[in-house]
Amino acid sequence: MKAELVAIGGPVVEVRFDISEGRELPPIGAALMAENVRGDAVTMEIVGHAASDRVRAIALADTDGLALGSTVSANVGGLQMPVGEHLRGRVLDMRGNPLDGKPRPEGPTWPIVRRSRSLVERVPVRGVFETGLKIIDVLCPLPRGGNTGLFGGAGVGKTVLMMELMHNTVHHHRGATVFAGIGERSREARELWLDMQGSGVLDSSVLVYGQMGETPGIRFRTALAALTVAEWFRDEGRQDVLLFMDNVFRFVQAGNEVSGMLGRPPSRVGYQPTMAAEVAELEERIASTRQAAITSLQAIYVPADDITDPAVSELFKHLDASLVLSREAASEGLYPAVDPLRSSSTLLVPEVVGPRHARLAAQARKLLAKYEELRDIIALMGLDELSPTDRKAVIRARRLRRFLTQPMAVTESFTGQPGVYVSTADALDGCEAIMAGACDHMPEPTLYMRGRLPTRGEEADP
Repeated sequence: MKAELVAIGGPVVEVRFDISEGRELPPIGAALMAENVRGDAVTMEIVGHAASDRVRAIALADTDGLALGSTVSANVGGLQMPVGEHLRGRVLDMRGNPLDGKPRPEGPTWPIVRRSRSLVERVPVRGVFETGLKIIDVLCPLPRGGNTGLFGGAGVGKTVLMMELMHNTVHHHRGATVFAGIGERSREARELWLDMQGSGVLDSSVLVYGQMGETPGIRFRTALAALTVAEWFRDEGRQDVLLFMDNVFRFVQAGNEVSGMLGRPPSRVGYQPTMAAEVAELEERIASTRQAAITSLQAIYVPADDITDPAVSELFKHLDASLVLSREAASEGLYPAVDPLRSSSTLLVPEVVGPRHARLAAQARKLLAKYEELRDIIALMGLDELSPTDRKAVIRARRLRRFLTQPMAVTESFTGQPGVYVSTADALDGCEAIMAGACDHMPEPTLYMRGRLPTRGEEADP
């Protein structure tokens, strides 16, 4: 079908088609291609029908150099992403173009906009994914084949914790790893690439980047492109997949930019009116089947530390577990800076983790909550003014909170302290001993930034 560019307004373009002889316009989601004056191909995605013979599209590259009247070709199949085993060890953008200096991957491609699995094909989330981080495995176990959100404001350690989870799980996980860098800074993208090379996990991973300097259309589709690669490993390779996304809030932001450029009126707090549908389109595709599972870990920026922000609230609805990072904990040096009272997991029930784990987690939360209630009284009157029962609770809560810290492998070059992987069984044993009073005699620094709980006469694990 003959088509030409008739309007260019930043990343938004309009294309007129010759619809004579009963031809129809390409559907929404179809891909268009045009060449700029330098001979470079510019890919576009149809987002709306503007008239009986016109479509409106979002360019997935800079429109500088496009000329009115340029010939446009259409691909009704939509945007495509290369898939397959040969993608392991590669760094790509959302169109499959190489960012690692290697040739473009050949082989099969899948459309990045796909339907989610039907209910009868899904398997309920019932398995626990051990991370080796005590505070997570004890108080907020991650679901195998489910969605986990990592919430936090700027500078509280989201990316560091994401990289530590990636480091631990990749070294103790068999399968494929896919990383989606949505709105990543070039520095962060380069550091992650080099870190994965140095730790030997890049060969089993696929990195898909839509960097901060790219157009909103690219950033908006990067998550779906990475998810398409993960779906191939799950459905065709029949392998369990770890899907890391950093940062999902930038996916929502990119959608907001696209919505604004298309002239849609804003909704609550200025977000796009289609935000709920766009988030659901992404999150509902992350599912487990009888053959394999996709386990997602998603970093989510919290604007101004406001957990009630509409975008953050919308993402909460789709998660099986949520890790909320605390700026107060980070300022006290309690890393990982996970807030144990605001974080949650649907797996923390006796039917999944076992009666002992569920009981100890409930006791730990109760003890830490009691300490939070008494902090103001301690600040005003001092610890000695508390009753003996409350004083004992404070002593044990402070030791428990410090025991739940641990050094991380990805920060070893800064702290000089090697990372520690602690099994869930060892973490539970340590929590139980502290809450039973077996560690009341131990100085708090003995428990800070260590691995498993040291026994009497034994030095703490480095």
